[in-house]
Order: sequence, then C-alpha cells, then structure tokens
Amino acid sequence: MKPLLEIKDLHAQVEGQEILKGINLAMDDGQVHAVMGRNGSGKSTLANVLMGSPFYEVTQGQVLFKGRDITNEDTTTRARMGMFLGFQYPVELAGVRVYEFLKTLHRNKTGEDIKPAEFRAYLSDIMSTLDMEPDVLGRGLNEGFSGGEKKKLEVLQLLLLQPELAILDETDSGLDVDALRTVSWGIRKAVERGSKVLIITHYTRILDYLSPDRVHVLLNGRIVASDGPDLAQKIDDQGYEWLGGAQ
Repeated sequence: MKPLLEIKDLHAQVEGQEILKGINLAMDDGQVHAVMGRNGSGKSTLANVLMGSPFYEVTQGQVLFKGRDITNEDTTTRARMGMFLGFQYPVELAGVRVYEFLKTLHRNKTGEDIKPAEFRAYLSDIMSTLDMEPDVLGRGLNEGFSGGEKKKLEVLQLLLLQPELAILDETDSGLDVDALRTVSWGIRKAVERGSKVLIITHYTRILDYLSPDRVHVLLNGRIVASDGPDLAQKIDDQGYEWLGGAQ
C-alpha cells in the first residue's frame, strides 16, 4: 500500500534562498505525525510547500499524495484531492463573514446547498464543542479575533471539511491551557473520523493530547531524526543539541 503522503529529496527556496535542503518523509503508518524543530529550521516552509504555495519554488525532489505526483499542482487541486492547511497566522479578511465563508466551504466539499437554518444548527453543534460563541458567525473572517479564536476557527474548518490529510502549522501557538485542550479535542475528533494529521510544533504540550505515532525532527532544512513518541519527550528533556549540534 502506498503512503498517503511521500516526500522525496525535497528542496525549496524563496527569493533565491534555499530553505528546504532534501526532505525525506513518508506518512505510511498511524494517524498522527509530528514535525518538530527550532525556529528557522524550515517547518512552516515545509507546510506551505506541501500545500502548493506560489511564494516558494521547488528546485528538486517530489511530493506524492495518494501515489500521485503533486509537486507542480496548484493549491486548489491539492485541496480538492483532500489536503488541508491550518495556518500558523490565519489571515484576516474584512468583509467576508464567517458564516458565508463556512457555507461556501461546505457547498464546495459536498455539492449540497443546505438550508441556512439547518446549516446554522449543524455549525452550532460543532461550535459548542469548541467553546465558540454563536456571534462568531456574523463577524468578519478572523477580523479582531484573539489568537485562540483564530485557531478554533481553523479547527472548525477542519471538522467541516474532514480532509484526508490535515497539515497543521503550529496550531498550538498562542493558546492558553483551556484553548489548547479544546483545540486538541477538535483535532482528535477529526482523526477519529478518518483524517490523518501532520502537525508542526515547537513544543510537546499539544503532543501530550494527540499522542503522535511518529515524530520527525527538522533542523536546518533536513529531517535529522524520526522515531516514535518518545523522541518528542527526549527533545523536551534535552533540546536539539544531542542531534549532532545541528544549527
């Protein structure tokens, strides 16, 4: 059976500066994989390249999803194939109401134009589990949202779309203890419903809730270690210097 996601010798640059320097990674077992690494190691670049961001240039290697080479496919194609990216810094879109945005996502995913009352009731059930206030639906997308509200909205989109692969870029950043617990619950629920998750993080605190099957360490644009969940705990205890002192 082919891996859901396979990255082969992936090199990528932005404005002539090479960031990814030969990434090799396969999601061929388990439901949750984690990528850890210090600031500037290339974690967010990897997330954006996997989702086809036009701001990064792939100079070498391949990205395969469900056995198909998507290295040169655009973001829309990847999304339609079942990929999802949760942003580290979700963008504010003034004038775009959250309700209309979510309804469009649902319609594009299912092909159904559900009645407004039914859709609001459906959203309300999910939002209550994420401790989100109903008035969020009438606000501009991420406009004036706190960090926790933005990340909860990302998870709401995840649960609404139920993608085959969710790439979550530092979803835990800026969350207090309660929000972290809620967001983690939402991610676990998506996993229970069949999504596989590649979560990118600095810290082990969210991994305590998600229990990753595999942990990969990204330093200086390369995966330098991959192992089970104990690897995350070792990093938490000892930092990254034991991995050859990679900078």
